[in-house]
Amino acid sequence: MTLTVKDKVLKRLLEANSEPISGQKLADEFGISRTAIWKYIKAFEEEGYEIGTVRKKGYYLKTIPDLVTAANIKKSLQTKHYGQEIIYYESCQSTQPIAHELAQNGAEDGTVVIAEEQVKSKGRMARPWASKAYKGIWMSVITRPKLAPHEAPQMTLVAAVAITRAIEEITGLTPQIKWPNDLLLNGKKITGILTELQADPDLVKSIIIGIGMNVNQDETDFPEELSDIATSLGIAKGESVDRAQLIAAVLYHLEHYTNLYVTHGFKPIKLLWESYSNTIGRQVRAVMIQETIEGTAIGITDEGMLELRLADGTIRGVYSGDIEFN
Repeated sequence: MTLTVKDKVLKRLLEANSEPISGQKLADEFGISRTAIWKYIKAFEEEGYEIGTVRKKGYYLKTIPDLVTAANIKKSLQTKHYGQEIIYYESCQSTQPIAHELAQNGAEDGTVVIAEEQVKSKGRMARPWASKAYKGIWMSVITRPKLAPHEAPQMTLVAAVAITRAIEEITGLTPQIKWPNDLLLNGKKITGILTELQADPDLVKSIIIGIGMNVNQDETDFPEELSDIATSLGIAKGESVDRAQLIAAVLYHLEHYTNLYVTHGFKPIKLLWESYSNTIGRQVRAVMIQETIEGTAIGITDEGMLELRLADGTIRGVYSGDIEFN
């Protein structure tokens, strides 16, 4: 999907950096009437944008609401593909199944499905995820990397590195990565990553990367059962974070590190992942479907598998499971 004329008008106002633009100039630029422009301006005001007017000069944006609309994101976007197509919802059950359907119907590489609120969002192993409205980043990115199916699981680790780098860039905070798919700050979860595969036997058709990130929640936004294990970037930083700018950075780094993985293999990603890991070197308990093992996490393999050294010195690989710290 491409930007609507309404989105293009808003993007034009955003790019003007508070300089007024005449209604006639906007009408001529987009091939519509001055009345249509006026209706868009009124619609923007209803959505929370504060728009000023300067006599004989035109409209300008006074304040911008913290929305993750396509226009707000694209103001900061610096990618070739990722985020060039953005499907925005004020509320949906979950972005992940919507992205799956779009991918099956041929959506382009880097298409993003994003919502201000998810009412039935799920994380790994179908666990519920609290998606507070207008406070976090709840999105799914359709990626089409040229990979074999056995190379797809590493994309969870690629995404973790990309999101960590984006958070560092925008907030100055450095999360730690807990294998395989959680980002933590001060030992509390801020981000979960869910990667799901659509593939033929020998070729990846698409990898849907679901990202849930706590951004501007305060302490009271978390239910009591999560208050000890979850936090937000805003809490850690002590001030609110521009969600649209952060999304643009996530998409930039996700595109960059996906391309790096496809062209140069997993080794450079592995080195970065290990540098951010809070798991390596620690005594952990790996809870898997059929067994639970304990040992020291010594690193990850080129396949993204976590390796543990058990008490008897043997090395065991963990492909999937929950990691608990002893």
